[in-house]
Amino acid sequence: MKSKIVLFLLIALLASVSIYKGEILSNISLRLSNYVVNFYDNSIKSIKDGINEHFRQADEIQNLREQNAELEKSAMLLSTFASELNQILKDKNSSVYAPAVKLVKGLSYAHIGDYNKIWISEFKDYDASKIYGLMYQGKSAGIVVDKDGKPLAYLQNDPRSIFAVYIGKDKIPGVAHGNQNGVMVKFIPQWLSPKEGDEVFTSGLDKIFFSGIPVGKVTKIFKESSYQSVLVEPYVHINIPSYLYVVTKEK
Repeated sequence: MKSKIVLFLLIALLASVSIYKGEILSNISLRLSNYVVNFYDNSIKSIKDGINEHFRQADEIQNLREQNAELEKSAMLLSTFASELNQILKDKNSSVYAPAVKLVKGLSYAHIGDYNKIWISEFKDYDASKIYGLMYQGKSAGIVVDKDGKPLAYLQNDPRSIFAVYIGKDKIPGVAHGNQNGVMVKFIPQWLSPKEGDEVFTSGLDKIFFSGIPVGKVTKIFKESSYQSVLVEPYVHINIPSYLYVVTKEK
């Protein structure tokens, strides 16, 4: 009888050890399985991300090549146009048309919290007595004035950014002033009829810009006692400009 009890206890002990070890092995197996699955998922994700990044860069390179080709085409056409125009002017004993711009870098804000005034890098032949036009991506962006012997840019929304423009196909004259809501064009004669949707361009009559630089589109018209004014949604919206172009020669 005693031997049977001992045998039963031994069997029970072995069974308990087996169950305990089985749980341990099961936990180890589960952890190993989870690790393998996670490693596999992460590896697949990493490979997919690498492939997607490769194709994204390839697409960007292709887009840049296409843009470069378009720019080269535009530069060629503009060069041809300038050559033909200069030949006509030469035949008419007029001066050569040669607008010039210089690339400048935005350095810092003139005042913290005022995003419409920035210091820009000096450029060759900088003249402190002049007001320069400022361009970004081929469109008007503001003006440049001298401040303590250094060029200071008033971006287009600043009230001190003022330059001459014309409106629409009829070339209605006006003066653009910076405005927090966009650009306000003032001093438009009452007998002329600007319309919403009209495009606004620089006129070049102020010797700040050359003629024909896009500014924006008319969004609202205000009738006043002596003149009209229009609100313009500008094409350029920049808060942290890195590089801009300064118009150094207006004709």
